[in-house]
Amino acid sequence: MLKEALKSLFTRDLNRLKAEIEQYQHEQHIWRVDRNIANSAGNLCLHLVGNLNTYVGAELGKTGYVRDRPLEFSLKNVPRAELVRMVEATIKVVNEALEPLTDQDLEKDYPQVKIVEGGSSVAFMLIHLSGHLAYHLGQINYHRRLLDL
Repeated sequence: MLKEALKSLFTRDLNRLKAEIEQYQHEQHIWRVDRNIANSAGNLCLHLVGNLNTYVGAELGKTGYVRDRPLEFSLKNVPRAELVRMVEATIKVVNEALEPLTDQDLEKDYPQVKIVEGGSSVAFMLIHLSGHLAYHLGQINYHRRLLDL
């Protein structure tokens, strides 16, 4: 049951991420920063894709993905269509990585050394990653409403 709930939440929120990126009236504003808004929606999108492809895809799904975290925040002006394609691919990676997991797998220690405070199980890490996605999704929503003028 937990696995199905996590798959549902990841799919829902990644589709919301895609929708946020698609809703920008001016594509160049996806990359806009202003005053105290240091991260653009584009960079947050790249960060979320990199994060999930690393901690779900590579670690649990054994996809072979290699993360370049600094690039997630330094790369600019990736076309909207490419960002959307990356999010769609991430939905597939996440669901394929989670599908074979059993309840017993969710109780096991997450493969990497403890990454986040509060727990070490695969289930705890997946819940953390879902919260991380939702947090940045909210930032992107505000970014769009404040800076896509």
